[in-house]
Amino acid sequence: MSYTLTFDGRELPAREGQSVAAALWSAGIVSWRTTRHGSAPRGVFCGIGQCYDCLVTVNGRPNQRACLLPARPGDAVTTQEGTGRAALDR
Repeated sequence: MSYTLTFDGRELPAREGQSVAAALWSAGIVSWRTTRHGSAPRGVFCGIGQCYDCLVTVNGRPNQRACLLPARPGDAVTTQEGTGRAALDR
């Protein structure tokens, strides 16, 4: 079964059983987070949830590990900047 999710407002295809990271990779997206210091781009590094480089905001919830989180129809995935908490601190 295939469906769509959005990444920074852009519709992307996803397949049942894919993680968010796999759906992003399949669309050619390899970076979806920036570091707190220096804004260095990050994406998947370990792929098993240990390194936390793949953090992303999904449906308004920051700090989701894209390599472990199953993609779901209609998910709204957005680039996470730093800790992803800037919008929550307002």
